[in-house]
Amino acid sequence: MPSIDTLAVHAGVEPDPLTGAVMTPIYQTSTYAQTGPGEHKGYEYSRTDNPTRTPLQRSLAELEGGQHALVFASGMSATDAVLNLLSAGDHVVAGDDLYGGTYRLFTQVAARRGLEFTFVDTGDLTKVEEAMRPSTKLVWTESPTNPMMRLCDIGAIGRLAKASGALMAVDNTFATPYFQRPLALGADIVMHSMTKFLNGHSDVVMGCLALRDDDLMRRLKFLQNSIGAVPAPMDCFLALRGIKTFALRMQRHGENGLRIASWLEAHPKIVKVFFPGLASHPQHDLAARQMSGFGGMMSFLVRSDLAGTLRFLSSVRLCALAESLGGVETLIEHPAIMTHASVPPEVRREIGIHDNLVRLSVGIEAPEDIEADLEHALGTV
Repeated sequence: MPSIDTLAVHAGVEPDPLTGAVMTPIYQTSTYAQTGPGEHKGYEYSRTDNPTRTPLQRSLAELEGGQHALVFASGMSATDAVLNLLSAGDHVVAGDDLYGGTYRLFTQVAARRGLEFTFVDTGDLTKVEEAMRPSTKLVWTESPTNPMMRLCDIGAIGRLAKASGALMAVDNTFATPYFQRPLALGADIVMHSMTKFLNGHSDVVMGCLALRDDDLMRRLKFLQNSIGAVPAPMDCFLALRGIKTFALRMQRHGENGLRIASWLEAHPKIVKVFFPGLASHPQHDLAARQMSGFGGMMSFLVRSDLAGTLRFLSSVRLCALAESLGGVETLIEHPAIMTHASVPPEVRREIGIHDNLVRLSVGIEAPEDIEADLEHALGTV
């Protein structure tokens, strides 16, 4: 199998059969002429399939080491497609430290459809096992989690889910297939917000699911077509273009991430850094076993109160104070006010999202320039 560096450039993409174009053309069409009723060239309607979307899905499947992939209009619509595999009364075990949008979808949307949720620390296998019920049909995890950078043993939870007749899904947005391949570790479904590292240029909103099982693919493909939350051809083209430099970008994100995390950990105005690549991370050994690198995502506690933390965040110049992550530019944000505002305050406090917590998505700029910007902003604390 080619290395992921080669797959990022070539996986799923062939020269256009009509013109020989090296880059997949943008098939900006909603429908396709048929030679007779039901006689077509593989495409009928662009909600169902589109020739720009098809190679993108092939590429993502190969990157994740799967057999299939499906793309959606956002990471949230990809997540909702998985939930739509379930029926009212089914039970889901989910991590207690999830992206705020995922928590909101589970508790305020899916719960109204009759799904039941139990949120636990998925880093503790005993707690996961205790939360399982006969009605459990899905275990939903993030590893690393957003924003506390906690890990779970994907292989162990995958075996537990399989023994219970449940599916295991992993949100692999933070780690990406460059550093972690959950399907190979035992997961059934991998979800990505492609808005982040896979596209990498902060110009597309998109999600995807990668998997190996043919029957599961048929069920999810039916849902993708039936619900219709699919990305536009132009967005698929941009994502294909972004993936071409995926390996190069992730190398730099990983190098910069470890350097910035180490620099922050030694800074007198930082209380604690949450980054799996640091020896101080309580799950560093697990990270080293199931990941090939640690990426560019981290969180840290500023030695200050809310006012000082907000002053720090308002003083950055190079770093962009913005939601989202995984772009080539460094992005910084305040989870309690921004990305995780939909999580109730008491739940945020329980999992460690305090008023002085900051999340940092380290970009590909020169690391010394990122450090200088953070140093300047910390000078206001």
